[in-house]
Amino acid sequence: MTSSPTKTVLVVDDSRLSRMMISKFILHMQPTWLITEASSGREAIEKAKAENPDYITMDYNMDGLTGGEAAHEILQNAPDATIVMFTANIQPSTKAEAENLGVFFVGKPVTENSVKQALDYFVSRS
Repeated sequence: MTSSPTKTVLVVDDSRLSRMMISKFILHMQPTWLITEASSGREAIEKAKAENPDYITMDYNMDGLTGGEAAHEILQNAPDATIVMFTANIQPSTKAEAENLGVFFVGKPVTENSVKQALDYFVSRS
């Protein structure tokens, strides 16, 4: 991928390793983009309000709020937010929830290819 103008991405996952891997792959493919991280749904909502990121990757299974609940609240405040549900929870009900929210679904594991799917979606929405 070629670098595009600077964008901001909020990477939300309760796994520090997943956040690190997602961030690493994003920066490998889009070195000019800026990354911030959140480790919970509540923190994601707060950071989304404060920072207004261009894009958000959202894990589903987290303590407290699920990624679906956090995405719903973020979309209430910022209806044009571009969110990818990036999760190992690939149950049909989770995919249906993502679709109903209007967010793109990408299944884990975190690999260069799965992160590329998310980035391709983000770029297509620019």
